[in-house]
Order: sequence, then C-alpha cells, then structure tokens
Amino acid sequence: MFHLHCLFSLFKDTVVNLLLIGMHLLWIASVCAVFVVVMFTLLYWITKRLLLLRHKIQHKNFQSKNLDVSIGFFHPYCNAGGGGERVLWCAVKAIQEKYPQVRCIIYTGDNDASPDEILKKAKQRFNISIDQPVEFIYLKWRRAVESDLYPHCTLLAQSLASMVLGFEALLKFVPTVYLDTMGYAFTIPIFKYLGSCRVGCYVHYPTISTDMLATVAKRRANYNNAGVIAKSPMLSEAKLFYYHMFAYFYAVVGKTCQLVMVNSSWTKMHILDLWRIPEVTFCVYPPCDVSSFEEIPIESAMDPKLTKNIVSVAQFRPEKDHTLQIRSFNQFLLSISENERLMYKLILIGGCRHSEDEELVKSELDVSQYVEFKLNISFDELKVELALGTIGLHTMWNEHFGIGVVECMAAGLVVLAHDSGGPKMDIVKQFNDLPTGFLAHDVDTYAEQMSKIFQMSSEEILKLKLNARESFLECLLSHTSTIKD
Repeated sequence: MFHLHCLFSLFKDTVVNLLLIGMHLLWIASVCAVFVVVMFTLLYWITKRLLLLRHKIQHKNFQSKNLDVSIGFFHPYCNAGGGGERVLWCAVKAIQEKYPQVRCIIYTGDNDASPDEILKKAKQRFNISIDQPVEFIYLKWRRAVESDLYPHCTLLAQSLASMVLGFEALLKFVPTVYLDTMGYAFTIPIFKYLGSCRVGCYVHYPTISTDMLATVAKRRANYNNAGVIAKSPMLSEAKLFYYHMFAYFYAVVGKTCQLVMVNSSWTKMHILDLWRIPEVTFCVYPPCDVSSFEEIPIESAMDPKLTKNIVSVAQFRPEKDHTLQIRSFNQFLLSISENERLMYKLILIGGCRHSEDEELVKSELDVSQYVEFKLNISFDELKVELALGTIGLHTMWNEHFGIGVVECMAAGLVVLAHDSGGPKMDIVKQFNDLPTGFLAHDVDTYAEQMSKIFQMSSEEILKLKLNARESFLECLLSHTSTIKD
C-alpha cells in the first residue's frame, strides 16, 4: 500500500507540474501572439503612414504642373516584346493622349535597358511611338519571380515572390492608381492596403483556371502537369488539393480589385468563376493594329517557285509549345519526298523574357535544317517574314485571345491554330459559310492540316485568305461594339 501511495503521489505531482508547465507555455504563447499582433499592427500603421507621407511629398512637387495624378503600371518584363507588352504600350499611349496631365509610371526589372532603349524597342517591335515622357522605376528583385528558381509549387512560390517585388515597387514610388498588367495579382492588396492606391488589373491569362484543375483531375500530362504526377493517383490528388488551395487565395487577392479588365470572353469566363466580382469586370479586347499587315499583298507568297514557309509568331515560353510545332512540321516532312522537303521551312519568330526562355530556344536550335529561329526582330523584319509566309502557325493550348493569329490573317497567311481557347471561340470560325483557317490539337492533326493546306490550289488559298481578312475585320468591329456597350 505504501508503494502504491508513493506512486500515486508521484503521479499526482507529475500531472500538476505538467499542468503548470502547460499553463506557463500557454501564457507565454498568448503573450507572444499578442506581441506579434501588436507589432504587426504597429508596423502596418507606421509603413502605411510613411508611404502616405512619401506619396504626398512625391505629388506635391508636381501639383504646380498639374501632374498630381499618377498611374503605376506593374510590368516587370516591359521590354520582352510580346503581346502583353503591346497592350502595355497601347495603354500608355492612349492615357497620354486623353489625359496628358497624368504621369505614367512603369515598374520594370529590365535593368539592362535604358528608358530610351525600351521605348525604341516598343517602336521597332510594335510600331508604337511614345511621344510624351514615361517614368521607369527599376526593380532589383525581379529575379525572385522567375520560375526556374521554384521547381516545385511554382505558382505559389512565384506569387509570394511577386509580393516581395511589389513591396519593393511600392517603397520606391506610391502611385495614385496601380495597375497590374502582367498577371501578378498578389501585389494588388499591397498597393491597396499599404499604399492606399486605387487598384486594378488587366488579366491576359488567369494564373490558375478550371481547365488546369480539370487537367490534373483527369491525370493528363501537360507542360504544367508532369508525366510523373499524371501517372500517380496519390500525387495527382495532392496536386489537386494544392491547386484548389491556390485558387482560393488567388480569388481572395482578386476580390480586392476595384477594376478588372480581361482580354477575351474566355478569360472573362474563368475570372468571373474565380473572383466573382462581375460588377467591376469588363472585357477590353487587346489592341489589334493590323493596318500595316493589311498592306502586304495577299498574292506575295503564292509564287510556286518560292520556299513555302510556315511562320510562327510567339514568345518563347513553355506554354506556347514550340516543341509541338517542330514535331508536327517534322512529321509533315516525313510524309513527302526528300527532294520536296527543300521547298519547305518552319520560321519561328519571337522574343525571350529571360535566360530560361533563351535556354528553351537553344535546346531546339539544332533540331532540323528546315527550322529557322528569329529572335527579337524588328517590326519591319516581321512584316517581311509574314509577306513570305504561307501558313501562320499557332499551337498554344487555351490561348486567351490570339493577337498573333489575327495578325497572320491580316498579313494574308493561312492560319493553322490550336483547337481551343480564343482562336477557336472568336477567330478561326466559319464566315460567309466558308472557312477562315484550320484548327488542330496534336502532332497528327497539325501534320495533316499542313499537308491539306499545301495541296490546295492557288485559287482556293486566295479565296480563303480574302474571306479570313473580311472575317477578322468583322470580328474587331463586333468586339468594339461590345466594349462600347
């Protein structure tokens, strides 16, 4: 009995001590939690006050010149030369023409290019002249948002890194209005709540979409769903949970927008599904200045003695799927004799944002003597290449709109586009009960369509080209009326 009593006393003392330790730890944790909340609140208040003070000082110097309103465009790759950059420069030019008193600020990470060089490239690539001053805020931390740093959980990691880049941008300049024009939605709350800016965005492509969720759920391998994951039920379920979690946070930050502009009906459908703010979501179709391309004679590439070129105009990024273009072209070549192959060439035209894109191009450089790469060419050079082309090739799955497809139509090329997204929904459709181009979805169908196009007579091709030109003009007019409504 004595031993039992001792054991019971020891047990009771141990429990009491553990409870006391637990209470002390709980008290310490509570104090720490309160301290963290107080410090975070204090840091938030101090940061916001400092930013507001900086904002007032910045704009006080410009009030005498009636330049007290500024619009900050967050576009870290403004010198990349892609479709998103065309939208940026058209937006800047339009604002300067209608509101000359407004300061246009561009946050960029292109530290290797001077303002004059950036504006010169905009003129060369897009034929857009910026006549009034544009201020560039150079960011040092752009490297943090590049995908090669994050082999796993790339979407989340890049989004969190973009918040760091956004905070750097905010510390360097506090605009009156903040516009994210490159898809970094996680920067928007920073400018809204810390900078007290009015915020908006132009969405080219949702960071995550229901199509991406469906791809993982159906376990289909893709450029953003590795074959290893697609083959594993467990890994697919884990990735699906991760995607749903990311979609939730993407919706949270998206809902903070006071103005949302999207570039197509396809993008609008997905953004409304995720963000659910229809009252401030508007479809603003991307600028399609095709007047220069319409100057190209439709008959220019119809000489049977000329090399029959297939021309692709797209930035060198994984989602553009240049590999599909090369594989499809290679399969087409295998279907004809060696002597005939000398008459065909695949011309890949595009820009590179950073070293990762350049490595993607280099990895394909020696694939074939019939494939030619043209990087970062001028607008005039682009017109020459389009004038010599027969087929305008596009292979991106679920392309949001497809400016390049419209440009190829205007230049008089026979369009062969991916059977999905904007090209399928808005551009390559029946018009006047006649085709305006062709659609495909894999190597076999692309190769078949290439063969079909090259077997068409000159009269059939001319009729298709004229119909396509008429159709895209009708398409642009209908888009304009939609915007006005």
